[in-house]
Amino acid sequence: MKKVLSILMVMTIFFASSFTPKSANVHEVEADIVDLAVSTEFLSTLVAAVKAGDLVNVLKGDGPFTVFAPTNEAFAKLPAGTVENLLKPENKAQLVAVLTYHVVPGKVMSKDLKNGQKAKTVQGSEITVTLKDGKAMINNATVTAADIEASNGVVHVIDTVILPKM
Repeated sequence: MKKVLSILMVMTIFFASSFTPKSANVHEVEADIVDLAVSTEFLSTLVAAVKAGDLVNVLKGDGPFTVFAPTNEAFAKLPAGTVENLLKPENKAQLVAVLTYHVVPGKVMSKDLKNGQKAKTVQGSEITVTLKDGKAMINNATVTAADIEASNGVVHVIDTVILPKM
């Protein structure tokens, strides 16, 4: 019986230490939001857009930022020629408006989201959060991967490019 209790005690300690909150961990997240995006192939269109909009240094800044990051497939859903048009130097202001609409000041984790919540973006307009059937939506985009922590914020991957009213 003592042996069983000892094994249970060791297992309890092991499992408890496995689920220690991140704030208690000794290592910190080193990659910033841009570094994370650059190292993620399915965000390469977003990376190209951030570079074209001269937003790399901003998103490498202290933050914290919450970024709703559209995938390459999300950009591909836009009407033909939209991405190419936005990447032209003469359309930089419009590109920056679209990109900054995907960024909220502060670090907002998925557990912090509330149904019907509104959040003001860096662009200046609001986005709306909808929680339904265990999924989070930002406007008309579904969050497909949440809480990807960076040294200067958090990234939530979305399946659709969200567009501000212009």
